[in-house]
Amino acid sequence: MVVLFALVALAVVGLLAGVHWYLWRRLVRDTTARGGRARRAGTVAAVVLPLISVGALVSGRAGAPFALQQALAWPGYLWLALVLYLTLALLAGEAVRPLLRRWLERRDAARGGQPEPEPEPQPIAPPAEPPAEPPAEQVRVAVRTETETEAETATEDVPPPPSRRLFVARTVAVGAAAVAAGTVGYGTYTVLRGPRLKRVTVPLAKLPRQAHGFRIAVVSDIHLGPILGRAHTRRIVETINRTSPDLIAVVGDLVDGSVEDLGPAAEPLRELRARHGSYFVTGNHEYYSGAAQWVDHVRELGLRPLENQRTELGGFDLAGVNDIAGEDEGQGPDFKAALGDRDPARACVLLAHQPVVIHDAVDHGVDLQLSGHTHGGQMWPGNYVAELANPTAAGLERYGDTQLYVTRGAGAWGPPVRVGAPPDITVVELAATRA
Repeated sequence: MVVLFALVALAVVGLLAGVHWYLWRRLVRDTTARGGRARRAGTVAAVVLPLISVGALVSGRAGAPFALQQALAWPGYLWLALVLYLTLALLAGEAVRPLLRRWLERRDAARGGQPEPEPEPQPIAPPAEPPAEPPAEQVRVAVRTETETEAETATEDVPPPPSRRLFVARTVAVGAAAVAAGTVGYGTYTVLRGPRLKRVTVPLAKLPRQAHGFRIAVVSDIHLGPILGRAHTRRIVETINRTSPDLIAVVGDLVDGSVEDLGPAAEPLRELRARHGSYFVTGNHEYYSGAAQWVDHVRELGLRPLENQRTELGGFDLAGVNDIAGEDEGQGPDFKAALGDRDPARACVLLAHQPVVIHDAVDHGVDLQLSGHTHGGQMWPGNYVAELANPTAAGLERYGDTQLYVTRGAGAWGPPVRVGAPPDITVVELAATRA
């Protein structure tokens, strides 16, 4: 296991080093003069910025002071997002380079080519003795010569136009930087403005008529941490409370840090309001942050943890299982404990952080599983990776007699950036097919 971890870590470091070398080459080396200040500054940035990103990634696990984690988080995580889109934009620019060079060649050919530079003027040696008074015609010639010499000297001070290669390199670099910065800026705004509200109706064959229209506000992947804090929680709470739900389900990955550091950020959860209460199940990030302490803390905030447990509501059973990351601590999902002795004639809604447990849910006769975890990929093209790693990356799908709904989550992990996968809170309305 240790050897495998070391090999994976080595591969990741090698990949990051290769990507940053490529970025340095295209953005710094190809666009600046050797030995110039711009090249030196770009080279320093190409070394320092990835080190800050590594610091942001490991500082929490290493137990660094929370203030240091916050200081590293913004520049470190945003740089990771910029690296992704700079790399994609520059790779697209590789196809543009030959087209741009060909256009420049045709333009210069149409203009007749570049004019040959004029020979440099030769310095005029001073006379050994003061000359006699020259004739008027010689004075005019001397004045004209001095004027032409001054004009030629001024022309020498004008730098020559950049070469085609340099022009192409700078054009592609500036274009890629603008695209990457604009994408990351919009993606950051998407996260900081708060999650969108979605509404989904899910028909359940076993749901009785009296439970028709029961509304569950589903929120996942809030990811309180060094970047997203108390204001983020308050936006989420206000959005949920405006819907006046019958029940609230917090489906894991609430935090990225300890209760000591993030307890104040989670405090607004105390204001959640629903007729049948608020429920919580663990996600994988809770097990990186002290799951037992967080389970106790959310209980103090008024949420009811469902740790491989079930509760009976008026029209259906509500069950919850621990995240599979808890298996390393002997606290993984236990479907038998949560669902083993229930009445199969009753409808059942299961809260489970990761969609991959859907097949266990099918085996235990669950009617609807509510999950998160995927973030919908968070940053394009991450959605393709999320689709490969999960049975459903986002939205509602059916697996046999069981339906699975996956929310994209309300926050962001790592870079506070979402591109093509906006954060959401979903109100799931249960519908009785016999209503």
